[in-house]
Amino acid sequence: MERHTIEPRPGWQQTVEAQGLIYPLTRYPDDSLRPYWDESAYYEFTLPEVEALEEVVEELHGMCLAAAAHLVEHDRLADLGIDDPRLAALVAESWRRRAELPSLYGRFDLHYDGTGPAKMLEYNADTPTSLVEAASPQWFWMEERFPGADQWNSLHERLVAAWKRQAPLLPPGAPLHFAHSAGDELGEDLMTVAYLAETAQQAGLETVAIPVEDIGWDRLSGRFVDQRLRFIRACFKLYPWEWLATDDFGPYVLDTLDNGGGTGSTLWIEPAWKMLLSNKALLAVLWELFPGHPNLLPAYLDGPRELAGTRGYAAKPLLGREGAGVTLHEPGAAPVLRGPEDPCCYQELAPLPDFDGNRVVLGAWVVEDEAAGLGIRESAGPVTDEYARFVPHVIRT
Repeated sequence: MERHTIEPRPGWQQTVEAQGLIYPLTRYPDDSLRPYWDESAYYEFTLPEVEALEEVVEELHGMCLAAAAHLVEHDRLADLGIDDPRLAALVAESWRRRAELPSLYGRFDLHYDGTGPAKMLEYNADTPTSLVEAASPQWFWMEERFPGADQWNSLHERLVAAWKRQAPLLPPGAPLHFAHSAGDELGEDLMTVAYLAETAQQAGLETVAIPVEDIGWDRLSGRFVDQRLRFIRACFKLYPWEWLATDDFGPYVLDTLDNGGGTGSTLWIEPAWKMLLSNKALLAVLWELFPGHPNLLPAYLDGPRELAGTRGYAAKPLLGREGAGVTLHEPGAAPVLRGPEDPCCYQELAPLPDFDGNRVVLGAWVVEDEAAGLGIRESAGPVTDEYARFVPHVIRT
């Protein structure tokens, strides 16, 4: 794994915008605009490195599914903050019927610098973004700058194939709605959903776009409807389950939840069981079930334990996003425990690899159960936040 600098293409911004990346710049606190899509550098991997990472990702995914099974079988959903008995029961039922419920994709964030085993930082399993840039502009950049090269990137083909396989699980005769929040100022959620809808269309599915805020409730029929008053029988939502279940319309979501077998009126993708994997408590459960695993970092829910005095730790909110609420604690510092009103996971501190002052995290994608691609983000600081940059990659040939 090596980082190289390179001259950006003339007109790169217009090029990536035309390829769906309508948010190529990030506005910083000083009101300046700087590249989010950063092609002034790229990372190069060997094929054996990528093949090894693919194996790691698929093993981690399998371990996460084993952890989800453990949480349900041992009635431990409260460890994830799912303490509403009704919601917990529906999530558990969703897991038991997962063969009937489409689950599309997820993204592992990995610590890796090419010199040791990759370490799992977290699993974005419910509403992962940075998909558009990983699947499309990154591929076209490689074709233009390095013709004949290769890339860890089969995202598009695998997504189309996944929709084709899952089509029989969807309600027959109904379009598949794609929903995102209209409060998405950058357009990232909009374009992620639009891209996924495109892959579904290529798989032969009829799709309908709708902002989450425009989803209506028909009191007479007791069903969700779109702007044209069509029943929403199946919906992909880029909207976290913890929000969906607790919003004002949350009770209606639970009342009409289709957990497979036609038991409700709306089939949501990702399904409710993804709540078991999109929670940072998963990190502690994995360490409990697979202690000492070379691709895991020690993690606990009741405090940092030995990490406070030896290796330091990161305190991560169970449902944090974009690095929000994460605090880093160096070894030897007095432990800082968060209260029950702010539950978190305490994970061993693993400073992000530093390539010439750029702190890097690998985003490794899973489609269904298979490793499917890579997106790389860089930060100036120790936490990957909303100011991180996306940097493309190639496989050395």
